[in-house]
Amino acid sequence: MTPLSDPTPFHGKTLLLSGAGGGIAREVARQFHAAGAHLVLGDLDPAALEEFAASLPTGGGRVLIRHLDAASAQSNTAFVAAAVEEFGSVDFLVPAAGIYPEQAVADMTDEQWRTVVSVNLDGVFFLTRAVLPHLNQHGAIVNLASMAGHRGSVRHAHYAATKGALLAFSRSLAWELGGHARVNTVSPGIIETPMTRDYVAARGEDALSATPMGRLGRPEEVASVITFLCSPAASFIHGETIQVNGGMHMI
Repeated sequence: MTPLSDPTPFHGKTLLLSGAGGGIAREVARQFHAAGAHLVLGDLDPAALEEFAASLPTGGGRVLIRHLDAASAQSNTAFVAAAVEEFGSVDFLVPAAGIYPEQAVADMTDEQWRTVVSVNLDGVFFLTRAVLPHLNQHGAIVNLASMAGHRGSVRHAHYAATKGALLAFSRSLAWELGGHARVNTVSPGIIETPMTRDYVAARGEDALSATPMGRLGRPEEVASVITFLCSPAASFIHGETIQVNGGMHMI
């Protein structure tokens, strides 16, 4: 059976997903669950995740839900410990927790800068460090960067800075992990999620005119790339960044 013909390529494997209540993350969870994976979902609002988990069809893997504060090293360590206690180890890591506040650099406070860095960058480091001793051979890590990390973003410099740093972090981690596990990054453009609602309301027409495909992206279109990068079909893709932006930014 070829990897692409297997309807459940993740059967018996475990996905660790932070920020699991987000628009893209929920689609990641749906696709991995449909492919047979066990899910370990973490977010600040576990009650909302319980409701989401109840909507998943039967036949996928088991689902474990935990409260997670991405900015806390202790919370990330406890999150990984819960996953290991339940499932023994981790096969896939997708750190999807992130925030996207708007603020000009000239008016940005120390706290505003630090909060974004703590969630978007420190949180990925804390979770990655905690999971590495429990990451199975031939596992995969997929980080979520952003188009903003490649070209900057007006009034979102703190967000863009964290995403640019994630690109470098992912490449460095790819070197360190070598053949043990694959590490790749996905850089979405403007995707229709709650995180981008204000941006789309204010500047959606500009975004559409700057996108060759003439539309915004959908969460499932990003999730499908993440799912692919963790699948056997991507077994020789390592240290790569894939843009998912409808052509708005080409490199």
